[in-house]
Amino acid sequence: MSDVSSLMEQFKHFFKPHPWHGIAVWAKAPYLNVFIEIVPTDTVKYELDKESGYLSIDRPQKFSNIVPALYGFVPQTYCGDTTAAFASKESGLGKLEGDGDPLDICVLTERTITHGDILLLAKPIGGLRMIDQGEVDDKIIAVLKDDSIYGDINDISQVPPKVLDRLKHYFLTYKDIPGVGGERNISIETVYAAKDALKVIELSAGDYRTKFPQSFPKG
Repeated sequence: MSDVSSLMEQFKHFFKPHPWHGIAVWAKAPYLNVFIEIVPTDTVKYELDKESGYLSIDRPQKFSNIVPALYGFVPQTYCGDTTAAFASKESGLGKLEGDGDPLDICVLTERTITHGDILLLAKPIGGLRMIDQGEVDDKIIAVLKDDSIYGDINDISQVPPKVLDRLKHYFLTYKDIPGVGGERNISIETVYAAKDALKVIELSAGDYRTKFPQSFPKG
């Protein structure tokens, strides 16, 4: 082990790792590491401050639409060129751009988790191919490890349709302002299965390594 690698290993014992850069994508297959930013009971939308690694207040939730699942991102992922190219090909919408953020993920669980800023293990089962303002903004759908209701689900086809309808409704309307008309610039092109979810995770992890080639833990 090089002196730099040895020093980084020692630092792990004294400093909190950055939620985006300091944690591997995979814990142990089939489970991802997931950093949760917001939970269904939050009245404020929290978002990771990418520079510091702390949660910051993005905005108060002005309306009644609340996220219907635990919501966060997969560490060491990035929606860049190859992730966008895959969505472009699969959707047939022509050349699209990535949104330049970590890969978003919703985690289904029967339990009430009272706050974000936590790590958990989750199994990806599918996803929503979402296009937001012309940018690729996939939402991976996963289930909490060992959850008594959702934990045995392996593919999104096993999820009750009403649960998926809630997720789709949230993402299609969460930027709407009551009383303000106009055409929506958000669309969900398809709901895809676990196989495509794994592909999106793989591509976004590759985009991350291209964007951030520094010596972070690999997953």
